[in-house]
Amino acid sequence: MHANSLHPLARRLSALGLCLMCCMLLLLSSCESSDTSGAAYAREEEQKHEFFPEEVSYTRPSTLVEAIENPSPWVDSVFRTLSPEERIAQLIIIEAFSNQGPKYEADVMNLVTRYKVGGIIYFQGGPVRQAVLNNRLQAASKVPLLISMDAETGVGMRLDSTVQYPFQMMMGAVEDNGLIYRMGAEVAEEFKRLGMHVNFAPVADINNNSQNPIISYRAFGENKLDVTAKSLAYMRGMQENGIIAVAKHFPGHGDTDVDSHYDLPVIPHDRARLDSLELYPFRELIKHGIGGIMVAHMHMQQLDTTHNLPSTLSKPIVTSLLKNQLQFKGLVFTDAMVMKGVTKYFSPGEAEARALMAGNDVLERLNSVPKAIQAIKQAIARGDLSQEEIDRRCKKMLAAKAWVGLDRYKPVELENLYEDLNPGIADSTNHALAEAAMTLLNNRKNFLPIRQKKRQRIATLSFGVVRPSIFQREINRHARIDADFVISRKANAKEVKQIKQKLKGYDLVLVGLYGPSVTPSNRLGYSKEATAYVTELARSNRSIMTLFDNPYTLNQFPDIHKSRVLILAYQAHMHAQVAAAKLLFGKIPARGKLPVTVNRHYQYGHGISKDKPLLAVSP
Repeated sequence: MHANSLHPLARRLSALGLCLMCCMLLLLSSCESSDTSGAAYAREEEQKHEFFPEEVSYTRPSTLVEAIENPSPWVDSVFRTLSPEERIAQLIIIEAFSNQGPKYEADVMNLVTRYKVGGIIYFQGGPVRQAVLNNRLQAASKVPLLISMDAETGVGMRLDSTVQYPFQMMMGAVEDNGLIYRMGAEVAEEFKRLGMHVNFAPVADINNNSQNPIISYRAFGENKLDVTAKSLAYMRGMQENGIIAVAKHFPGHGDTDVDSHYDLPVIPHDRARLDSLELYPFRELIKHGIGGIMVAHMHMQQLDTTHNLPSTLSKPIVTSLLKNQLQFKGLVFTDAMVMKGVTKYFSPGEAEARALMAGNDVLERLNSVPKAIQAIKQAIARGDLSQEEIDRRCKKMLAAKAWVGLDRYKPVELENLYEDLNPGIADSTNHALAEAAMTLLNNRKNFLPIRQKKRQRIATLSFGVVRPSIFQREINRHARIDADFVISRKANAKEVKQIKQKLKGYDLVLVGLYGPSVTPSNRLGYSKEATAYVTELARSNRSIMTLFDNPYTLNQFPDIHKSRVLILAYQAHMHAQVAAAKLLFGKIPARGKLPVTVNRHYQYGHGISKDKPLLAVSP
């Protein structure tokens, strides 16, 4: 640590010489051991981050795995200041929200100062509020905190006023993996600007079950080679720019119809099937230096026959398979320990102790930190865990902190934070990803691009919005549109009849189909009458259909495969709506490929593609 970044007390002490400093620190330490008053706490505050060693020649490794295998001197210097209980606490990451108010933040602060937890995972809030809270928590923490976020689509997935990139299913349609690397690199810059170090992404699950309620659009698709290549691109974009990527959900959460947030999924596949499919992306990511892997809460009876045991708590899965057979040397994170997939059968405390006994390194999102620490101490006393194992994992955690730069911690700078988190390059990347993902499923008689005739009357219609959508507004930029209409997803017979009446006399209707949220969905929630009307429009020769949602939801519209034109835009992302309008009028090429099999009409890899715009565009 540089002298100008040391605490003022340390600078004054250094002026008296190294010998005097050592004496003073020893004196302070002995006083603290016999004094539990507020004065002792104040002295502890004075000592925050004062365990940085003198400048030592140390080359920061290129990967986290190398940093764990060859730790910096900082790791041992910090480790020696920690009590056995504090070493346990370093393996705990607690959740924090920056939109819950002072009382909630005081509770988080208590866990940091009293129990000295190792890290934070942030959820909803705002960037400035989070940065302010983060600076306060870091200043109060004995050891700098490892800061993480579950941000599969960038920080905009959790924070307002920030950039959100597409979900992975939409990126699964993109053939240029260089764009995904670019996105990963930009996500890394956003993380660093917010003082964060770990992103729980990419999702390396292979989604080969159309009924999957939890992975689905969060996966790159159903093909193991595609999922692997895109996961590697996303990982490299982040890790080559200093952020730890965490692949999830080991050993593969793609083929389940149960959400582990609410129950324990049971996976029946044997090891041969897992080796050939689910484990493939994880194996390749390990070979290429992934820093972290998150273990899922699933019961895999072919790998561990223990009744109702989640994979998170299974030593055969975490230690034997992941650590020994696949030789993963990075950080093993549990999935959230508050999820029903683990809490249904194991109580708070017992679950965390069992997770460490299974071989996990880091416990994420606990029901009770004190219960967990107490249960882990009891497991050590029983001999189910050894202090040596705890110490080894604590050093791994500290090595990760050193690799991300916490050995020279600096607070988040608040000035220009919004501007820095919304750079022009992010908007450019989002447009490029959206345009590359647009998937043309039907184009009968080469109807696209639309070439408006002189007296042709065109209307737009959006299902599932309350006012004309971005898609409709963009269409108006490319053509002479006579009217824009909207209709509810829950429309009754009367509302459908009214909209039919209004659309009489139009030669062409450009239809946008939306789900219940900007985020893709598993169920669109259309009424029987609205669904019937979508089917009627699809069968007509005067409608063009664009779906702004999960590809699997095409199955909720009978006969949509009969559409003259059908475009899949994957989600109601603003950039996707702009790109879809451009595609209709030939301003961009159709390049996307369907990353999953929807039904017999639309199989994996489907997509009418041309390598240039459908219509020549003059400069």
